[in-house]
Amino acid sequence: MISIVVPAHNESSVIARTLSQWVGKPGSDELRVVVVCNGCTDDTANIARRFGPTIKVVELETPRKTHALNLGDQVANIFPRIYADADIVITVDAILALARRLNEGDVLAVAPTAEINLAGCSWLVRKYFGIRSRLPSSREGIGGSGVYALSEAGRRRFGQFPDVTADDTYVRLQFRREERETLACVRSTVFAPRTLLQLVTVRTRAYRGTFELARRFPELRANKGAANNWTLVTLFKEPRLWLGLLIYCWVNIAARCYATRGGRPGDHLWQRDETSRMALPNSIK
Repeated sequence: MISIVVPAHNESSVIARTLSQWVGKPGSDELRVVVVCNGCTDDTANIARRFGPTIKVVELETPRKTHALNLGDQVANIFPRIYADADIVITVDAILALARRLNEGDVLAVAPTAEINLAGCSWLVRKYFGIRSRLPSSREGIGGSGVYALSEAGRRRFGQFPDVTADDTYVRLQFRREERETLACVRSTVFAPRTLLQLVTVRTRAYRGTFELARRFPELRANKGAANNWTLVTLFKEPRLWLGLLIYCWVNIAARCYATRGGRPGDHLWQRDETSRMALPNSIK
């Protein structure tokens, strides 16, 4: 058996897309899904309940992802345990593959490789992700794919999820490189922001999360992955990539500058891109 914890804050536009991959499919009887609706003011909980007894729905008044993760841990009592964002798509087969890898026992945390869905995105956003796909960070699933899986021993590595912005990065840094793995043959679909402004917003939040972790948990820096800097320098040797590189660098410089200005009231709540949650005619169901 495998447990899946899905924190969900006002995800009525996408929660059915996520859950429909796990209900009524071959192998879905192996899954026990807990959807933690935190601070929802929309129909997320009712939509999730329509999927039947396979999906357990619990509700929390506080709109904080880490609180939802902690409540999900209290309800879920099975390992391996998958933590999945409510706006991504991952199949039952992919989840079973993550669990099999953990059951081999030589790693404590695994994740799929992110497949970025760029449907409806501006060409500037497409250029950005064209460069990102060439960087080492794009091959780090915990913090990039919207999904990660922990063995029971892996989950014991830390206590409750602390109230941080970058919960997935916090989890990744609990493990040395040889203790975690991103599976190249297992994919999750992540939906990119459709406008450059929303992309800068998302990246600003990511930098704030990184800065927060460095300040509060400096000892975790020892488990960081490979940096992008040297790869970026080598990419500048290819003139055909210059436009994309300029866009990539501008987005991250702007986001870093915004992030260093400090948070605003409410920044501890979920800040997320809404454009990627808008339905498209040919989007994944």
